[in-house]
Amino acid sequence: MLRLDLIDPLISGNKWFKLAPYLALAAESGAAGLISLGGAHSNHLHALAAAGQRFAFPAVGLLRGEPQDTPTVRDLQAWGMQLHWLGYGGYRARNKPDFWTAWQQRYPHLLAVGEGGSGLLGARGCMPLRQQVRAQLSNIGWADYDAWWLAAGTGTTAAGLVLAEAGDKPVFAALAVPGDHGTAGQIARVLAEAGVADQGYHLLQACRGGFARMDAELLAFMAQAEQAGSLPLEPLYTAKALLALREETEAGYFARGSRVVFVHTGGLQGRRATQADVDQPGGAAVN
Repeated sequence: MLRLDLIDPLISGNKWFKLAPYLALAAESGAAGLISLGGAHSNHLHALAAAGQRFAFPAVGLLRGEPQDTPTVRDLQAWGMQLHWLGYGGYRARNKPDFWTAWQQRYPHLLAVGEGGSGLLGARGCMPLRQQVRAQLSNIGWADYDAWWLAAGTGTTAAGLVLAEAGDKPVFAALAVPGDHGTAGQIARVLAEAGVADQGYHLLQACRGGFARMDAELLAFMAQAEQAGSLPLEPLYTAKALLALREETEAGYFARGSRVVFVHTGGLQGRRATQADVDQPGGAAVN
């Protein structure tokens, strides 16, 4: 397991890897800071706001839905992020070609970053993960590995691993969102923009009925995994991906002895909003 949750207490998981290239581009282009999108529990906006406070640059968040009071939103406000609530219709317009026009006119000094740090820049920021794993293989007695496994929302990290592997090792992305969220198309577009073949990865459905949907089996598995391995998980991404890996392994998807690198993508701050459900794994909860 690649423990990206341990790299920083606030700018955690894969979020920093996706943000770093955009911060570099902002510096090179003379932009003062970043503006991006996310929900009321967004790990991406949480990392962006934390980075803005730590490195003293302005950050603006465009949020899905109506104003909410969540642990994440309170952090964003405490760290000085300027928030704009778009409603649900306004947020759905984020993929329209002219979406950023008005916001760039309002904040001409900020660099716009897609939802979740998506795009080719964000994917390229995740490419060094391959070298990080290879540099540590000898520490666990592995000469090599056979595949990657990770949760996917926008698919940006998965696309970065596909680019890094260049067909050498397959990347398995367990979808934490339904198919209509467009993850497959986003990965394909990133690879096309990079000028590489749209191959080398597999998408598996792991959302268990919907994004942020939890059930008794998932919560019980999460509690068992944490107890057995002292491994902190959260129920929207990492727990779903790890449960999917167990299910596929038990079904014989991987040959006995296969060595799979599971990427812990962080996001533990988002667990605060679901803690009551996590503490009672015997009951089902739907969000």
